[in-house]
Amino acid sequence: MSWGTELWDQFDNLEKHTQWGIDILEKYIKFVKERTEIELSYAKQLRNLSKKYQPKKNSKEEEEHRYTACKAFLSTLNEMNDYAGQHEVISENMTSQITVELARYVQELKQERKSHFHEGRKAQQHIETCWKQLESSKRRFERDCKEADRAQQYFEKMDADINVTKADVEKARQQAQIRHQMAEDSKADYSSILQKFNHEQREYYYSHIPTIFQKIQEMEERRIVRMGESMKTYAEVDRQVVPIIGKCLDGIVKAAESIDQKNDSQLVIEAYKSGFEPPGDIEFEDYTQPMKRTISENSLSNSREGKAELKFGGKSKGKLWPFIKKNKPPPPPPASASPSAVPNGPQSPKQQKEPLSHRFNEFMTSKPKIHCFRSLKRGTQSFCFHKELMKRTIGKPTYAFEARDYVVSLPGAAPEDFSNLPPEQRRKKLQQKVDELNKDIQKEMDQRDAITKMKDVYLKNPQMGDPASLDHKLTEVSQNIEKLRLEAQKFEAWLAEVEGRLPARSEQARRQSGMYDGQTAPPVSNCAQDRESPDGSYTEEQSQESEVKVLATDFDDEFDDEEPLPAIGTCKALYTFDGQNEGTISVVEGETLYVIEEDKGDGWTRIRRSEDEEGYVPTSYVEVYLDKNAKDS
Repeated sequence: MSWGTELWDQFDNLEKHTQWGIDILEKYIKFVKERTEIELSYAKQLRNLSKKYQPKKNSKEEEEHRYTACKAFLSTLNEMNDYAGQHEVISENMTSQITVELARYVQELKQERKSHFHEGRKAQQHIETCWKQLESSKRRFERDCKEADRAQQYFEKMDADINVTKADVEKARQQAQIRHQMAEDSKADYSSILQKFNHEQREYYYSHIPTIFQKIQEMEERRIVRMGESMKTYAEVDRQVVPIIGKCLDGIVKAAESIDQKNDSQLVIEAYKSGFEPPGDIEFEDYTQPMKRTISENSLSNSREGKAELKFGGKSKGKLWPFIKKNKPPPPPPASASPSAVPNGPQSPKQQKEPLSHRFNEFMTSKPKIHCFRSLKRGTQSFCFHKELMKRTIGKPTYAFEARDYVVSLPGAAPEDFSNLPPEQRRKKLQQKVDELNKDIQKEMDQRDAITKMKDVYLKNPQMGDPASLDHKLTEVSQNIEKLRLEAQKFEAWLAEVEGRLPARSEQARRQSGMYDGQTAPPVSNCAQDRESPDGSYTEEQSQESEVKVLATDFDDEFDDEEPLPAIGTCKALYTFDGQNEGTISVVEGETLYVIEEDKGDGWTRIRRSEDEEGYVPTSYVEVYLDKNAKDS
């Protein structure tokens, strides 16, 4: 099966067919290109979707991701991000392996097709030229034969006429011979050209055209094979990412299986536990008490006197309900809380109370006029008494309104000591604040150490810089450390207060607050005097606050027997350094040493040659290679 023998006369149709094949290939390239654009767009949309639902930093959503269900959702978002990455891989591979390669192949195919058909047209023009020459020779031979025949007839006529002179007859004879000779020459020329044409025609139809058409056929078959290979590549590109996509989906399933509902329930308890005790039993209200009174004036007066005594000595409504509407303020409280205010203490005599339904409705509908206890004037004794009384009697239904006002955080600026929160939540907030302050102190301490080290270098090597230029920065950092330390001590004192510890904090707390400086911390007397604790007390004694001091010896004792620092990498000396000053070490160009401390911004790196030989060298003099574990840490 060959196009050269079967389609020898279909030159124009073959030209159209091969152009159609190139158009089909270009259409397939366009299809793959649009597929890559779809994959990129899909990957971009998946990434945007994953980014949209990622928790925002320093927001409430970040706290919600402590729950296992939220963690699983976050893992799903991360896996979808990786899933989108695989679609980007599909797009990149299809572009590089199919679109680009086929586009280059199409250009080569067009050039090859153009060359083959140009050669075919050239052969066609040659055979047409030969045919024209043959036709011209044939017409000339035909014309010469006719002329020779007419000349012969004229000679014969002249020869038969007796009236014609002999010279005219001889002239006619010579003209006939000339015409015959011309006819013979034309015949020989025609015969030669005819043989030549036949040879060229055989070459054209049995050699040139079959060869050209065979090349065109091979070109077309290569195009078909190349298109099939591209289709296989198209499928293989998708198949290559299927295992990774399967891993992404397996990761989502694994994240879903890691959800622990019990753990989430425990986190809810830790997040919202107030620390209050549940309310106690409702006291019985005796409505038969007025019926037992006598009609005599003495009994009436005794009853009124009893009421007056209850008003000032018992649990009166004026003391327990400071936020209900009254025409006049409540009377000042006694010097100490009455025994009846203690949950387990003796109860005061029964008194007439409002109906329970009325009390309950008043509790549900009334709105407090004061949003926070700390917003009241500090010198109001009646408020202090009610606040202390509420704390002692919390849990009893009579004081549910005060407990609600204490637990619920109303709009407004939160106090610095978080006294508007329940005890358990307040403890967590204070602990979080202490940890943040400790981290800030550690950062400032690292910065101070770096500046101090740089100043020592400047003192030993004045040509490297002016030591006095660092004094202002060193003073500023020291002041920041002092402020942060005082702030940390203040919050630690509040934390100890919430946890029910004594004013003198434990050894562990002192170590935490004293591990940042080598000097004794001053007492926080001003903060203690201006602070009000959540149980209603206003200040603490100076002797109690003085016990919050921290000694630096606690920190120093822990590091008396300091072990050598481990090597975190290696370094190669780029230049020779002569370490003549104290704390430095000499190195030779090309020498390899161990790195035990990175450059902290002062321009010096700590290295070790052996167990007993270590020191600092300029960072610019060495090329550092840190271990992978050291980088991760």
